[in-house]
Amino acid sequence: MNDSQSIVTIHSKNFSKLSVVASLLCLAITSHALPCEKKVDDIKHVLLISVDGLHQKDVDSFSKSNPDSTIAKLLHTGVYFNNASTSKPSDSFPGLMAQVTGGIPATTGVWYDNAWDGSLFPAGSNCKGTPGIPTTWDESLDFNSTAVFTSINDSLLPERLVDGECVKVQPYEFLRVNTIFEVAKKYGLVTAWTDKLPAYSIIRGPSGTGVDDLFVPEISGVNKTNVTAVEGYDELHIKAILNWINSLKADGSPFSVPAIFGGNFQSVSVAQKSTAGGYLDANGTPSAVLKGALEYVDDALGQFVDALDKKGLLDCTIIIISAKHGQSPIDRTKLKEIPKATLSAQVTVPINQLTVDDVALFYLKNHNDSGVAAKQLLANATLLGITTLYEGQSLIDEFHCNPCEDSRCPDIAIKTNVGIIYSTAPKIAEHGGFNEDDLHVPIIVSHPTFECKVDSTFVETRSIAPFILSVLGMDPNELEAVCKDQTPNLPLFE
Repeated sequence: MNDSQSIVTIHSKNFSKLSVVASLLCLAITSHALPCEKKVDDIKHVLLISVDGLHQKDVDSFSKSNPDSTIAKLLHTGVYFNNASTSKPSDSFPGLMAQVTGGIPATTGVWYDNAWDGSLFPAGSNCKGTPGIPTTWDESLDFNSTAVFTSINDSLLPERLVDGECVKVQPYEFLRVNTIFEVAKKYGLVTAWTDKLPAYSIIRGPSGTGVDDLFVPEISGVNKTNVTAVEGYDELHIKAILNWINSLKADGSPFSVPAIFGGNFQSVSVAQKSTAGGYLDANGTPSAVLKGALEYVDDALGQFVDALDKKGLLDCTIIIISAKHGQSPIDRTKLKEIPKATLSAQVTVPINQLTVDDVALFYLKNHNDSGVAAKQLLANATLLGITTLYEGQSLIDEFHCNPCEDSRCPDIAIKTNVGIIYSTAPKIAEHGGFNEDDLHVPIIVSHPTFECKVDSTFVETRSIAPFILSVLGMDPNELEAVCKDQTPNLPLFE
């Protein structure tokens, strides 16, 4: 496998242009919080919320414009990490796995919701033929993808050989490392989670038993390009989380308040992509549609805080707000759509799988062709909007995987110019890529006793996983990915 040269070789761990608003945020707040002396032994619950698409800029502008909002109040009694990065790639699947395992994609084995695995067999093949299939963990696995309440059709699952026997692969069996939920279950703690479709059962972890109450209604059951429809869908997640706070399962049956629980919101992400939404300028001023989605999520967060307070749980609960991914571009004037076919047409070697959004991952039929494919792509870099191409040693160095040794590692990964989307779909933003708008998400860790603090230390969302275990009195090193990737804890109690 040959190495190719990157067009751009600047790789920085620190985002530039940290928000002045965020840096001055605490100074503008009249806080009545006590000093942060709360002992981690007193924490019994962690509520983790992913507001998919949420940028650090969104938190800054929204809290400044809405000083009485729930987000602003959580910042009053929170540590705000305003220089945080999600996973690379910044897709929902690896983004969520980072938060609940502490691992990078090379360790979790989860690169995208549609990628490639050279060791698996197609559904219904009885493990016959040549292994290697696209791994698609989305609504295409459902019994009925147009229904909000559906489930995975096992006959559509991929297969693999285990000790000579052909077995089906559930989404959670695809994950290579354990999760915070599985560690919690080891100590008899109760867990719950809600997310956007049945394939998110991956969050159960390889054991399949990590989450006691998993609520995964199908977002494709509504018009997922319509913000109002998606807010109606998000309402299902809100009700599930409120039920858990009130000692009920998502379906309303008796339950215990989970030690680790939470879920995601889709409305902000959809509003960012919608041609009627997005941002008004490069500074991240939200359109009316996006502003409404942010207000909707903020109201939901307020409901969670009020419910915790009413149940007497606020003092023993840490609330974490982050995002699986950002969305790019914020500056709509940089948007440029390039058909996927235009990208693939530049490569003459056989391709097993091409995964695209505002990123491109090439999985080639022959790994030794990667050098040739890289040269062909770089020769058309201007046409294709390529900023950096990772292949050979540069890919190994950046992503810590080798496609010749790992059946899920891509042969080529492309970082695009800001605004490039390899699609002709009617949307004005997308995620998955490696630019700041994709990666630069917030992490807010809030508790009534915490002093308002803005921490501009570079952190990654994968540090959320060891932090959750540590505040609940468990050893973060029980997470396999934390040990393998040497994932640091959030520097909150240093």
